[in-house]
Amino acid sequence: MLKIAVCDDEKNIRSYLISLIREQNVKCEIAEYASAEEYLSDGAEHDLLFLDIELDGVVMGMNGIGLARQIREREQGRQPVIIFVTGHEKYVYDAFDVDAFQYLVKPIDEQKFAEVFGRAQDKILSEAEQRKKTLAIRHGGANKVIPLDNIYYMESQGHKIMLSTKDGRMEYYARIGELEEELRGYFCRIHKGYLVNLACVDEYSKTEILLTNGDRLPLSKYKYEDFVRAYLRFMQ
Repeated sequence: MLKIAVCDDEKNIRSYLISLIREQNVKCEIAEYASAEEYLSDGAEHDLLFLDIELDGVVMGMNGIGLARQIREREQGRQPVIIFVTGHEKYVYDAFDVDAFQYLVKPIDEQKFAEVFGRAQDKILSEAEQRKKTLAIRHGGANKVIPLDNIYYMESQGHKIMLSTKDGRMEYYARIGELEEELRGYFCRIHKGYLVNLACVDEYSKTEILLTNGDRLPLSKYKYEDFVRAYLRFMQ
């Protein structure tokens, strides 16, 4: 079930957006908010947020862009897919500064809404499936299950694998070749000793990869073409 929020200071716009969401025949819970302050004080997490850019707020500068920026700066909690709703296209470039998925211009075209909603739903479901993927390891004398999206990369160290995760580093006994086959499609072998999480790639050159946590890993010239193909497939 999708958790959806609609944040707009105009009640008629909120009602209209909610009616359009209902027409998509998707199982969902919908919450509505009249201001950025109301949204933030609720503290709820959402999969999808329809957000008015020209939102009037009690706090100075807390329009839709300001709210989106606060959401993106959170270190914990789910990050929603944000679709901006605006009456003026001049704000569009500001929207993408806060990693907006898309924007809709008022008056809203219902066919465009359905198309954008469908793509947002696909993105949410795809990310949910990714979060379900886990790696089961034996560590410290106990079985441990690690979500794949918590792992930046894996480094082979003899008969052991060093995991670099969002919670730190840990090692366990495994073979990198077997992991390469098991995790194909999500991780890619970029060097004899490295498997990288494709979701954590920020940028790359012919010789190295920069990860979202700032780490840089060597990219073998023999692995370059395979990596590019795997990364493009993953992004699509």
